[in-house]
Amino acid sequence: MESGGRAAKFAKKAAYYDKVVALFQEYSKVILVDADNVGSSQMQQIRIALRGKATLLMGKNTMIRRALRAIAEEDEKIERILPLIVGNVGLVFTHEEPAEIRALIGANRVGAPAKAGAIAPCDVDVPAGPTGMEPGLTAFFQALNIATKIARGQIEIVADIKLITKGDKVSASEAVLLQKLGIKPFSYGLEAKTIYDDGVVYDAAVLDLTSEDIGAMLANAAKDIGAISLAIDYPTVVSVPHSILNGFKNVMFVSLGSEYTIKEIAELKALLDDPEALAAAQAAAAASGDAADAAAAAADDSGNDDSSSEMSGMFDMFG
Repeated sequence: MESGGRAAKFAKKAAYYDKVVALFQEYSKVILVDADNVGSSQMQQIRIALRGKATLLMGKNTMIRRALRAIAEEDEKIERILPLIVGNVGLVFTHEEPAEIRALIGANRVGAPAKAGAIAPCDVDVPAGPTGMEPGLTAFFQALNIATKIARGQIEIVADIKLITKGDKVSASEAVLLQKLGIKPFSYGLEAKTIYDDGVVYDAAVLDLTSEDIGAMLANAAKDIGAISLAIDYPTVVSVPHSILNGFKNVMFVSLGSEYTIKEIAELKALLDDPEALAAAQAAAAASGDAADAAAAAADDSGNDDSSSEMSGMFDMFG
């Protein structure tokens, strides 16, 4: 019996090992998920939701690492996943876009009460209003520094309050209070952490980036490269236009300060050398600005006159 049990156990491990190897050979995209606080029934619902689009694999990390090391002998890229096989991790294999599969995974979450000693995955706020609890429990709220009053024979919370901050450990009193208020503040499900895409490993948060975000990041990077290139006097594609412009400015200043004239600023230099022509140009510019202001004012007045005429017409209707 004992030898038979060992043989069955060995056969089960061998089958699991073969399954891991086969999945990595079939799929080039893998989403590594955190399975903490996910029950078996919820896991089954997630498998159903992924059916036809992805395959969820759970198991012992030692078995997964063993299979990965064997695969890595032929495909070195697989080694990049090895450091990520820690904790309660699961593997989701797919041919689809990772963002689509992550959305399916994220849609399968269930609400859960706060348990004493648990680490809060999010902030927990308690809204103001009646609690349905009898006045004799006022001291319970006072212990948690929650302002209350008695209204219509029950305890009422005076103002919204942040009871728990994300990352804090839930105390026994906080857990009891939330239970009495019927609040299930947490929700649990598989959390996509890392994406493996044919040898490229990146954080799942990258999937939240939009094309606008990427464009802004590239623009900022180009600015930084340009600034560094100009500072160290090393020409690059983004810095050359600025270098040419700065060079032209230097040539222009030399021309303005000497007898040497270049055609690009010949007209400007002639104007600066002739005070009367410069004064006339300034007067013409000022007159042009005044004319524009006058035209705008006239347009406003015209609009007001039209409005006044319309109003007069309306009053004329009533005699």
